[in-house]
Amino acid sequence: MEIRRGDHLDEPRVLALFDEAVAWMVARGNTEQWGTEPWSAQPEKVARVGEIIDDGELWIAEVADAPAGALVVSDRHPRYVGDADEPELYVVMLVVSRAHAGRRIGARLIEFARERARSRGVGLMRVDCYAGGTGELVRYYVRNGFTPTETFTVGDWPGQLLEQRV
Repeated sequence: MEIRRGDHLDEPRVLALFDEAVAWMVARGNTEQWGTEPWSAQPEKVARVGEIIDDGELWIAEVADAPAGALVVSDRHPRYVGDADEPELYVVMLVVSRAHAGRRIGARLIEFARERARSRGVGLMRVDCYAGGTGELVRYYVRNGFTPTETFTVGDWPGQLLEQRV
């Protein structure tokens, strides 16, 4: 796996990763996390991905020159999360192709984010995620070194804020 810096030319690849993830989740009965429609078919989701790329650093994980995952990190957090008491690196977006499930692509992207935080001299990394359903996504981040700190809601969407020291 190679990780390279991404840019707006990668938006279709990122949207394809989201489309794949939505289809996989819907097939398993998870319709609340990211909805039921492909993100690439929703102008507001397409615009949101563009905004996320504008506001942070996009990194693309590739396996055999094909996108296997995408990560966006930023020193800014989403507006629905409170301020940290210190500088931080925020994992704004993490999405992995289901075609590479079990290959630790997401875990390797999280480790890459840790390295980015360390290289900046930042001691705090935070992420938020969907806290509904079975809670598996929260457990995933816990397995990858994060500790849950507080819950929140955005409309009807339940969220969990997590952090880790780096």
